Amino acid sequence: MNFKNSLLILAIAAAPVFAMDARPSNLSKVVPLQGGETLYVFKDGRMAKADKFGRPAQLKQGAVVKPVDGQPIAAVGNEIAQLSILLRDGHRN
Repeated sequence: MNFKNSLLILAIAAAPVFAMDARPSNLSKVVPLQGGETLYVFKDGRMAKADKFGRPAQLKQGAVVKPVDGQPIAAVGNEIAQLSILLRDGHRN
């Protein structure tokens, strides 16, 4: 086996490592909302919202958001800082 083949094998073996998030998140689920917004639900039950451009947006406690499909959801929390960190670290839907 020559040097080029060795490098290729190493690159293929390392590829799955780079495909994962850098650190585990406490994100439970992501819900697409009407109007292109996205609701992020964390494992502790608190929520955050991103606007249609993927930027963190204000979410009032108790505000009702409407998913693309399903029942309206009453917002719990406004975890805008937690969502900002998550998006900054590279999380995408």
